[in-house]
Amino acid sequence: MSRAFDHIDTWVFDLDNTLYPHHVNLWQQVDARIGEFVSNWLNVTAEEARRIQKDYYLRYGTTMRGMMTEHGVRADDYLAYVHQIDHSPLEPNPAMGAAIARLPGRKLILTNGSTDHVGAVLARLGIGDHFEAVFDIIAAELEPKPAPQTYQRFLALHDVDPGKAAMFEDLARNLVVPHQLGMTTVLVVPDGTQEVVREDWELEGRDAAHVDYVTDDLTGFLQMLRATG
Repeated sequence: MSRAFDHIDTWVFDLDNTLYPHHVNLWQQVDARIGEFVSNWLNVTAEEARRIQKDYYLRYGTTMRGMMTEHGVRADDYLAYVHQIDHSPLEPNPAMGAAIARLPGRKLILTNGSTDHVGAVLARLGIGDHFEAVFDIIAAELEPKPAPQTYQRFLALHDVDPGKAAMFEDLARNLVVPHQLGMTTVLVVPDGTQEVVREDWELEGRDAAHVDYVTDDLTGFLQMLRATG
């Protein structure tokens, strides 16, 4: 399998539930903060806010995009609120850092989150020095994955040849466009040893045609790629 990645010169990673294990459930904190924001902004019950939150997430790619479109929310206000979380469940991962460092070429992050959130996560993991740049929701002009134009902006801004790039993601739907563009796609899934807080649809897609590879151990996967490289 490692030979299938010999042509790759750009390694693109999602952040949440990709560069750290699903079972950390860090995103559960963000999810709860999003619910609070929706409830407070719209003056609705927590139950109604939850329904709206997930409806917008499915229809717009992020709840934020739905709140902006439907209710005029400012992105800065939303991002500042929902990313006020406790990052302490994250632990340093020197093995992953070493595996990423050994990959030949550039390493980039493509996320629907904010650069502040990315910075906090990478600092806790101890792997921030290995990435050349972060393409966040602001760089995407507030249009989240899986919008095709978001990937196009990313590729153009960072001069990435999709035919020589690999994309690592925890949501199969966010790999559809990268696969169409010619990127090698890798779906990162829970390892099954601990409970994860995800919607059923978020855990689907491992057998989809646009998913080239599936792993439940990103560090091990990256180490295997370079074992014979």
